[in-house]
Amino acid sequence: MRPELTSRIRANPKFAELIHKRTKLGIQLSVLMLVIYYGFVLVVAFAPSVLGIPVYGVITLGLPVGLFIIVTAFLLTGIYVHRANSEFDDLTRQIIDDART
Repeated sequence: MRPELTSRIRANPKFAELIHKRTKLGIQLSVLMLVIYYGFVLVVAFAPSVLGIPVYGVITLGLPVGLFIIVTAFLLTGIYVHRANSEFDDLTRQIIDDART
């Protein structure tokens, strides 16, 4: 990429907005997933009997909690992909268009 094009992109306020929004969302989703996952690990370490509570027949609380963690990871990934394919891509297109003119 040409240096003058790169400098125009970096000078665009929309580029700073894109970086800020993308970083903020990534950090928020990562922290949420880490809290959920490490919360589960802490329950396993310090109160494993909680996950052994029967819910239905032979199914204990550990199974739905584990499924919740897996489904949450997929949902958070979907949230990021949705935002990346809509809001972030629109901002990227605007930045490229501004830099070309």
